[in-house]
Amino acid sequence: MEINILNYPTPRRAFIGVLASGAAVLGVASLAFPLPLKAGAANNNLKSSTVEDPDLWFAKIKGKHRIVFDATHPKEIFPFAWPRVFLLTNESTGSKANDCGVVVILRHNAIPYAFEDKLWAKYKFGEMFKADDPATNAPAVRNPFYKPAKGAYKIPGFGDVAIGIDELQASGVMFCVCDAAISVNSAVTAEKMGLKAADVKQEWLQGLLPGIQPVPSGVWAIGRAHEHGCAYCAVD
Repeated sequence: MEINILNYPTPRRAFIGVLASGAAVLGVASLAFPLPLKAGAANNNLKSSTVEDPDLWFAKIKGKHRIVFDATHPKEIFPFAWPRVFLLTNESTGSKANDCGVVVILRHNAIPYAFEDKLWAKYKFGEMFKADDPATNAPAVRNPFYKPAKGAYKIPGFGDVAIGIDELQASGVMFCVCDAAISVNSAVTAEKMGLKAADVKQEWLQGLLPGIQPVPSGVWAIGRAHEHGCAYCAVD
């Protein structure tokens, strides 16, 4: 049975279909989440020293003004523009960046932004997740929001904006990514390519950008962000 995640016309419903089909084809065990998500264990498998117990990670949210941006799809520049606009407008009203706690959850079809360029090129993430490069309007062949060129992004009325993931992290914005979506999409990708699901997932995890925290699921992360006083904002 062939599963082509590029051909689904309705991605939100397709995710459930992919989950069910993947479980049938690959076996439920292959869709389990082997990522060690407890403190002290994660660094054995991932190169980023920032990966830790996700509950402890959420406890690091600081500041009086707290918000979580729920990114489920590429949505052009908005998963990264809105966090910067939040910081800029808070600053204009007297609240510095260290008064703000900002979390971005990359889940569902927004997960490729958590990964290095080499994975975008190898697995054609731009086509797979319908993520276009804003500079070309074609499927991205690299992560367009990691270390972008200076002046690459402008917002009318604001001018040049520093919305690269690394630039936002430098301003205190925290990024996490849904391990459930990584598990499903890497398993289906492995089946299509005739590879082992565990190997593909491990490669994806090894390709996480520095400072991006895996969490059990994006909806889990939304709940934790709420528990830590974050207002909710869907990225639309």
